[in-house]
Amino acid sequence: RGEQQRALTQSVLASKRGVRRVARAPFKVLDAPSLGDDFYLNLLDWSSSNVVAVALGNAVYLWSAANGQVTQLTELSEESGPVCSVAWSGDASQLAVGTGNGTLQLWDVERSSKIRTLRGHRLRVGAVAWKCSRSTGGMNDSNGSVLMSGSRDRNMLWRDTRSNRDFVGVFAAHRQEVCGLRWAPDDSQIASGGNDNRLLVWDTRYSSSTEPGVQSTPRLEFKEHEAAVKAISWSPHQRGLLVSGGGTADRTIRFWNTLTSGTSSLSSIDTGSQVCNIAWSTTVNEFVSTHGYSQNQIIVWRYPSMDKIATLTGHASRVLHLGISPTGESIVTGAGDETLRFWSVFPVSTRHSRGFHPTSSSSNLSTATVQAPNNSQFAPSHNHSSSNPATRSNWQVSPSSSLLRARTIR
Repeated sequence: RGEQQRALTQSVLASKRGVRRVARAPFKVLDAPSLGDDFYLNLLDWSSSNVVAVALGNAVYLWSAANGQVTQLTELSEESGPVCSVAWSGDASQLAVGTGNGTLQLWDVERSSKIRTLRGHRLRVGAVAWKCSRSTGGMNDSNGSVLMSGSRDRNMLWRDTRSNRDFVGVFAAHRQEVCGLRWAPDDSQIASGGNDNRLLVWDTRYSSSTEPGVQSTPRLEFKEHEAAVKAISWSPHQRGLLVSGGGTADRTIRFWNTLTSGTSSLSSIDTGSQVCNIAWSTTVNEFVSTHGYSQNQIIVWRYPSMDKIATLTGHASRVLHLGISPTGESIVTGAGDETLRFWSVFPVSTRHSRGFHPTSSSSNLSTATVQAPNNSQFAPSHNHSSSNPATRSNWQVSPSSSLLRARTIR
């Protein structure tokens, strides 16, 4: 009785302080054997049609969040594999699959058929991003037919599925593998991160009658990170605001104003762990980051105060992969422990009632500062255990059908 009273008191106090409750436990766990433990790959994505795509070794599987159905989309040959990246188009009609031999496959998911294979890279394709994707919300004359791929060969290739060519432009400025790609919400810029510790921003304002050609000079070059930059996300609430995270030797999250020519970060904060992924919430002015060495945690942050809303643990190794649900309320994380975990981290959409206006041109980034906690310590995490235990399922290959299926473990 005493514990219940204390819990009730804490809940009331949290409500008065405006602290949002985030369940500490995942609401579902799936075993994902052969999920790659490679920082530079992007093996997980959640589509606008509520289907999770995940690469397990040489195979790509689709898991329906609506009914739990699992299907195998494709399995690469030993010469082509392993799968190095997956990315949904904005309308979820196509899935891009980056391979180990440098090709990029486009798949019609509804028909489970390969549309075409795009060449041009000499080494593995670990990063892919669609223009007008669900994460950016942008729409223009490309109508979801344009995408960018990044490779260990250090190049980025601009693809246009309306062209009969494999690529229509080359962006060449990274000195090592390209491991992060994200379009701005208005599709006017794309940010790329590499193992050369640099974050580059490219101008992508090309009409349907022009092509990017060969570009070797980005519009902006940010060089404050001290390790590889894979984690990249654009704010949907403040135009031109970009956030990035660095690898093990860096551990920092930095914020950038891409509307000016300045190359210094607006602010930064040391997270204490390798930053593997960052995704901004579309419903509130918050974002989530996932981490590797040494704490393997998931952190939900409030911006711009940088208060920790929640710290989530459970993965036994670094949390390398991240996808966000169509509603923007849930995330799925994948780790080297070969599990996928589903978490409820963001509230339902309240941005309009709170005055958030995505890509508003009136935002003033010069005043968007991060308030670092006193004595370099973060604010205490306000976590609450979920009343419902996570559902754990085991993904296994059926010998008869070679399809991945879910099996509930009691």
